[in-house]
Amino acid sequence: MATKKYTVTLPEELAEEIRSEVGPGAFSAYVTRAIERQRERDRLGELVERLEGEYGPVTEADLAAAEAERREIEQWFADQEADVPARRDAAAA
Repeated sequence: MATKKYTVTLPEELAEEIRSEVGPGAFSAYVTRAIERQRERDRLGELVERLEGEYGPVTEADLAAAEAERREIEQWFADQEADVPARRDAAAA
């Protein structure tokens, strides 16, 4: 991707804090990643607005159901990881 130099104004403390953490050579890459993440969030927000306009707002019941499903999936993966050593032992026997 082609790049172009831009001038932006940042709070000095923030910019120096980031520069000290990532080093001067990685500052532009850090800022680029931050802008990309913000653009993703903006697009996601637009999608949520469009879907809520079409289907209505997300309810507490919807959130509870999604959280329960997330926990089930997390448990399934934990069970799979716990099962790997047992399968390895059975295969070795």
